[in-house]
Amino acid sequence: MIMAMVPGRGLQAQVSKPASLPNIVLIISDDHAYQTISAYGSKLMQTPNIDRIAKAGVVFGKAYVTNSICGPSRACILTGKYSHKNGFKDNTHSRFDGSQNTFIKELGNAGYQTAWIGKWHLETQPQGFSWWEVLPGQGSYYNPDFITMDGSRKRREGYVANVVENEAEGWLNQRDTTKPFCLVIGHKNTHRTWMPDTCDLRLFNNASFPLPANFYDTYTNRAAAAVQDMTVAKTMIMGYDLKMFDSPAAADKEGNISRMNRAQREVFMGYYDSIYRDLKAQNLSGNALTEWKFQRYMKDYMATAVSLDRNIGRMLDYLNTHGLNNNTIVIYVSDQGFYMGEHGWFDKRFMYEESFRTPMIMQYPVKIKPGTVNNDLVMNIDIGPTLLNAAGIVVPKDMQGSSFLPLLENKKATGRKAMYYHYYENGEHAVSPHFGISTGRYKLIRFYTRVNGWELYDLEKDKNEMRNLYGQKGYEKITATLKGQLNELIIKYDDEEAKRLLDQEVHTGNP
Repeated sequence: MIMAMVPGRGLQAQVSKPASLPNIVLIISDDHAYQTISAYGSKLMQTPNIDRIAKAGVVFGKAYVTNSICGPSRACILTGKYSHKNGFKDNTHSRFDGSQNTFIKELGNAGYQTAWIGKWHLETQPQGFSWWEVLPGQGSYYNPDFITMDGSRKRREGYVANVVENEAEGWLNQRDTTKPFCLVIGHKNTHRTWMPDTCDLRLFNNASFPLPANFYDTYTNRAAAAVQDMTVAKTMIMGYDLKMFDSPAAADKEGNISRMNRAQREVFMGYYDSIYRDLKAQNLSGNALTEWKFQRYMKDYMATAVSLDRNIGRMLDYLNTHGLNNNTIVIYVSDQGFYMGEHGWFDKRFMYEESFRTPMIMQYPVKIKPGTVNNDLVMNIDIGPTLLNAAGIVVPKDMQGSSFLPLLENKKATGRKAMYYHYYENGEHAVSPHFGISTGRYKLIRFYTRVNGWELYDLEKDKNEMRNLYGQKGYEKITATLKGQLNELIIKYDDEEAKRLLDQEVHTGNP
């Protein structure tokens, strides 16, 4: 333990400095469901390179997000703060305030070289990085454009996961090797519209994916679930999502296809055109057509996950080849979970497990025992504080997350007893805004604006969250306890909007 001068904050007492500052590689994917990762026990596909991280380090079995939507999740990771504190609440109205503090800025102040390469999705240009090169908006699967530090756009030929990895390795090749580094790699995969690399198109041709048990959910006693617009049956679009086009002109209207070069397009559309001809010959309708759409969705999604996993493997190989493996923290995390047909859905947003829970896997050879599984409740706002902790940097007081390193180093360490969640967007997919609490076993959710009401689940008895227990006899005590805990977390995290809604309910007696 030593006294340390932390830039911008003066002398800090008793800061623990590691003998050799660790390098950091943080890999953030988009909409990657833990249900599709073999390190989490998935039988749907294999993810051998993500599994390499798991075998070398730790799988977090209960990792969650604070707000299950792309841009807000990235803002939470960067700042270590909830959406209402970092200002990026939804993808519709928010722009990230880059002047605020981030774990990246703290690392930079401590002498780290820092870079973000790939998907950014925060509407403003990155600030506080040594280097950045980001996809505009959602980015494109083929021949993606990049916004560079000088404000120009550069188009790079190839498939996006390959190109992002190429650029990441290019930055590592030119870095100052006398300094520690933090590299954030933002992958577009596996975001809608699930466009595989041409070499992966046929990987799952012969696969038949099982329908989730609740695929034909009727949403009984779950008003918010009943009014959503994110079902495979009704929301998934034959052209936009599944690449079933009636003509080349129709395909041209989709930007991800029109930007392809001739060779890419011939292979890509040749594949999907043959599938469409077969579909028309079958003349499906009703549930048969819905289940066909589900199978196509799953095959495309899994194929985009293959290229994601392969490029994660490339980065792991790079670290090994350059002698960086032993002193580099690698964290793989998705910006949130995703529905793989559960409740009949694709997309995310809800506080239900498939969306709320996210894959998170970490290796740190000098600190984490290989093959570790951790089932403490951890959240994406904990990533920044953890990395600062590993670098011996005092975590700023306004960061609301906590380092999970103590949970990995000390068997007696205890984590959070409950998690707070707040989703704000009231637009796309018609998902009602809501906030809630989860203890790991019980989950209490308060929906508002589009739908007003409460939901309560016992995850031990109802892991698929099909039976809303709120208001049922016998659950009065647990409901009251959870409401008390929820109120405590709302006060702790200073969520004024949620506090106002709860206070209003107390005064009126109505949700």
